[in-house]
Amino acid sequence: MSVLKSIFTWWNGATPGIHFTIARRGRFVGQDDMGNRYFEARDDRDSYDRGRKRRWVIYKGYADASKVPAEWHGWLHYTFDEPPTAQPLPRKAWEKDSIPNLTGTIHAYRPKGAIARGGERQRATGDYEAWTPE
Repeated sequence: MSVLKSIFTWWNGATPGIHFTIARRGRFVGQDDMGNRYFEARDDRDSYDRGRKRRWVIYKGYADASKVPAEWHGWLHYTFDEPPTAQPLPRKAWEKDSIPNLTGTIHAYRPKGAIARGGERQRATGDYEAWTPE
């Protein structure tokens, strides 16, 4: 089943076409803490802009752009010339670790009163008066 998934779905990992293209045209640059792997083209032949080498990410598991940490995001979008493996991005003391978007998962935030949490909430205070037509 996983072979069929890799052939027909792009959101469950890279397709065979991407693996072929990267094996033929790219070189491995590095891997982040989440297991995503990053690649860069060997030359700018298939680039959108001449002089810039094309860059790719192969997600580990489900393809979700929020799984890319800030330092790799900057490299993918040409904000940084050197990848974080060659020149790490300095971290500030107040910065938090990158976490993927958890919306739609069992780990998503559900405030009190949310339907997914039972829909129970405190009763409204007495300062609200509902409008009624005359």
